[in-house]
Amino acid sequence: MPPEIVRYRYDRDAQKVGIVHFGIGAFHRAHQAWYTDLAMDAGDRDWAISGVSLRSRSVAEQLNPQAGLYTLTERSGESSATRLIGSVSEVLYAPEEGEAVVERIASPDCHIVSFTVTEKGYARGAADALDFERARASFYPLLAEGLERRCQRGLCGITLLSCDNLADNGRVLGALMRKWLAVEAPQLLDWFARECTVPATMIDRIVPRTSAEDLAALDERLGLEDRAAVFTEAFSQWVIEDDFAGPHPRWEAQGVQLVKDVAPFETAKLRMLNGAHSLLAYCGLRAGHEFVHEAVADPALCSLAERLMRDEAMPTINAASGQDLAAYADQLLARFADPALRHRLSQIAMDGTQKIPQRWLDTVRALRSKGQEPVALCEAFDAWLWHLKDGRFVDDPCGEELSRLARSGGRDAVLARCFGSDKGTPAIWPGYEDLHGSFASVAVQSSGAA
Repeated sequence: MPPEIVRYRYDRDAQKVGIVHFGIGAFHRAHQAWYTDLAMDAGDRDWAISGVSLRSRSVAEQLNPQAGLYTLTERSGESSATRLIGSVSEVLYAPEEGEAVVERIASPDCHIVSFTVTEKGYARGAADALDFERARASFYPLLAEGLERRCQRGLCGITLLSCDNLADNGRVLGALMRKWLAVEAPQLLDWFARECTVPATMIDRIVPRTSAEDLAALDERLGLEDRAAVFTEAFSQWVIEDDFAGPHPRWEAQGVQLVKDVAPFETAKLRMLNGAHSLLAYCGLRAGHEFVHEAVADPALCSLAERLMRDEAMPTINAASGQDLAAYADQLLARFADPALRHRLSQIAMDGTQKIPQRWLDTVRALRSKGQEPVALCEAFDAWLWHLKDGRFVDDPCGEELSRLARSGGRDAVLARCFGSDKGTPAIWPGYEDLHGSFASVAVQSSGAA
């Protein structure tokens, strides 16, 4: 490789697999795998990652011919820096290699199973109910079998580490896993409670979808082809509740924060960063923009995003000691404005029904408890309704149904389906019925009403 490419210095072949990770997409490779690579480069050993792909062979086809190697390029303004990452040892395609996945989890070398399966990968229903039909196609069966073999072999428990944008993700994952075990492997419940932990986490790094142009330019620089390359911003943050069942990489020496309570950091990220991102996605697409930096350069949309963060989200967050939310808002706007990232609005707009509750609705509920009604969030909701009706960018588990409703019945039909009162059909967002009126009455006054 060219001399300017930074690379790891440890012996990859000597590292045992200590982490099994479900959902080894671009975000994991730019975040947790990067932190683990840095930790092993600083002297940690036996924390190689076995990635598991649940739905698609594509990542395995990208990484396995490269022995798990890939490059990570950080971009900021006009500058970029590339590092070769060595922490991933393999990618297993679960539908065909389920036994290998189970054995990796059941190995005495494994101490952590982590997840970036997106919100929908948890098969979560109302009040933390588990949708067993969807769960059977997710990680639950393989994880439960791996845990059962560990128990039978007299091995210690492991840490389950959710790295997805779910409010209180550790508690949610733990509750859903216990529901699976209660039905499918009740003999494991006591062992799981005694031996395993499920810490909460907050993860933050903007990772745009890699484009063909990105890959072509990188290949020219490297003098070789990297099919698994990822591109990201220089900023990265990872906050983990300090509650591990056993050993873990010394991630804290690489900037990871181990804390007693993740909630203030998680809430700020979901309501400010993710909430504003979704607002910019739907409002930006409606305004004809393609990328986040274009949307935030639009004065009207920038003002709207800032209003969401400062006037609507910030008052609902109980900040931790030393957590400066005003400075965080400034930092977010600067990150959004960086044209080097080329983060597509259509990527952020995906899976809106899975994201809106924790990104917007929890903020609305907290505001209403203070006697206030949202303005920026209602504008954002209107733009989401436009997005459904327009249909060009919709990629959502409920997208086809909601787009049809938006075109045939308009706002009222979509609201009824999402919040309930749709002729007995279960609401898409059960538990948020009290917010129906906020979007039915306030949103129609906004300039972008669908």
